[in-house]
Amino acid sequence: MGVLAFLNEKPTLSHVMSWMDIETLCLLFGMMVLVAILCETGFFDYVAVLAYKLAKGKRWTVITLMCLFTAFISAFLDNVTTILLFTPVSIRLCEVMELNPKNVLIALVMFSNIGGTATAVGDPPNVIIISNEEVAKKGIGFANFTLHMSIGSALAMVVTYFVIRVMYRNLIPLQFEEPHEVVELRQEIQVWKRAAGSLSLYSRDENSVRRMLLQKVEALEILMKKKLFDKSPAKDAYEASLLELQKKYRIQNWPLLIKTGIVMFAVIMLFFLHSIPFMNISLGWIALIGAIFLLVLADVNEIEHIFARVEWTTLVFFAALFAVMEALNELGLLKFIGTLTENFIKDIPEDSRLAVSIILILWVSAIASSFIDNIPFTTVMIKIVLQIADNPELNLPLQPLVWALAFGACFGGNGTLIGASANVVCAGVAEQHGFRFTFMEFFKIGFPIMLVSTTVAMFYLLVCHVGFEWNYS
Repeated sequence: MGVLAFLNEKPTLSHVMSWMDIETLCLLFGMMVLVAILCETGFFDYVAVLAYKLAKGKRWTVITLMCLFTAFISAFLDNVTTILLFTPVSIRLCEVMELNPKNVLIALVMFSNIGGTATAVGDPPNVIIISNEEVAKKGIGFANFTLHMSIGSALAMVVTYFVIRVMYRNLIPLQFEEPHEVVELRQEIQVWKRAAGSLSLYSRDENSVRRMLLQKVEALEILMKKKLFDKSPAKDAYEASLLELQKKYRIQNWPLLIKTGIVMFAVIMLFFLHSIPFMNISLGWIALIGAIFLLVLADVNEIEHIFARVEWTTLVFFAALFAVMEALNELGLLKFIGTLTENFIKDIPEDSRLAVSIILILWVSAIASSFIDNIPFTTVMIKIVLQIADNPELNLPLQPLVWALAFGACFGGNGTLIGASANVVCAGVAEQHGFRFTFMEFFKIGFPIMLVSTTVAMFYLLVCHVGFEWNYS
């Protein structure tokens, strides 16, 4: 904006306001209100405790169920809000299972970002893409976006799970260094060892007592090892923990949960149906009408409490971001970058252009989104992708290029701690609970997973869109 003013092309306030994508802002606001009302029911806490109950306290089963629940919910709700609400109760579950929450939370964030990739409303980059007018005019709607993206996301999720199992194959380093019960046992063992060492070897009776004491030490050491290596809490401890969790984390308002479930189901169904010709209504309006209807249906006493949960800073950020991107467009920067990319693709043989374009957009998006937030990156790249697809000399279909951008931006967010908003939110909540994880701790797990999931997406796109030419459905 400053550069435009310096060039004596300062836009008017009304012109700047016209740059803002009201469609995207309405979609985000509507979904935030729906999620804010859902929070009032205690649904997210209940789901986490349900995972613990179904797994009977077994660590890997709990982690698996939590990852699956997080991925599924993130596909239809904002993954940032999902992580924000799942993190506190996940930390409590980890404490019950005597696991360090840091590693489990990182796994949850990975699955949240991958699950959010599956639909047009799960991850902010997808919202930016699907809300673009030019993308909508090309026939890309919620239904076919979800169809193409969900298959690749499911494949990436399966591979990611096995990678995490390999990374976390030994749960012992992920445990707290000294659980309370183990500390007590270790202290008791030292007492018995000192008692045995104080006895002389000259008396048969003292030798007999010494052997008994050493047998006691061996029994305690076996018990300590069992507590260290046992993959699930003792039955009594599990039942006591489950009872405590069920009392603390339960559904607070069943009627409101039922109303919210019905409205959200209707909203998601309308998302799928909005591209039908007679359904002349946008995604933003569907979300907004759903939010208003639920506010009336819920009969909330203090609506300020609901609006306090809305992420106003995120909405302002998006609004400002649209203004900045349009300002860059006015300066000709985006067109310049798009022209350079087009010239590079022109030099590729025609029969390989689509494959090279998919690989280029996918990996540039993934690597860039690892080190800069994927939201502003997607806002820039979608315009460049549209410019490439509109070039008649290149003759490239738009759909596979859009899928490549979406996969790259969303999966790339797993690469580093600052790659996606959900990562930063999770780290902040974890630090508030006393479990801080550093950039490098996240990088050691996230970056390999980003590389693996992006590779899976690359092969999926190449097989479907280059091999089978699945570009127009």
